Amino acid sequence: MPHQKIIFGAGCFWGVEATFRLINGVINVRCGYSGGHTDNPTYEDVCTGTTGHIEVVLIEYDPAVINTEALLHHFWRCHNPTTKDRQGPDIGTQYRSVIFYYTEEQAIIAEESKNKLQASGLWKTPIVTQILPTAKFYQAEEYHQNYFTKHGIH
Repeated sequence: MPHQKIIFGAGCFWGVEATFRLINGVINVRCGYSGGHTDNPTYEDVCTGTTGHIEVVLIEYDPAVINTEALLHHFWRCHNPTTKDRQGPDIGTQYRSVIFYYTEEQAIIAEESKNKLQASGLWKTPIVTQILPTAKFYQAEEYHQNYFTKHGIH
């Protein structure tokens, strides 16, 4: 079975990238920007909040080892999906919660997962995570890739 891809936005991409790098079956994780209206945005551009882009991670995974449901389990646990345009101290539209799917199957699984989480009562306020078809992914600058490891943060 060929590798698959999915894109998650869950706040600052450094922590999200570090989380998914540790998961068995994840082949590659790249920080980047997606969902905006500007071509080839830079980190500085995205931080202005005017490009429409979100800080995201592009995850390539082996579905024979880990499935979409398991990846979504980690996605929901690594951030607060009920805060609009904010994760912890980071505030702005670039930090919104989003799932960009590549296949209709991923879209269905993501919607079911979101609905199940909302019905669980774990979160007392509505989940605001958007589930959208894949938008163009722009890889972030090299200094953002594997940031925690490069800076000795565990």
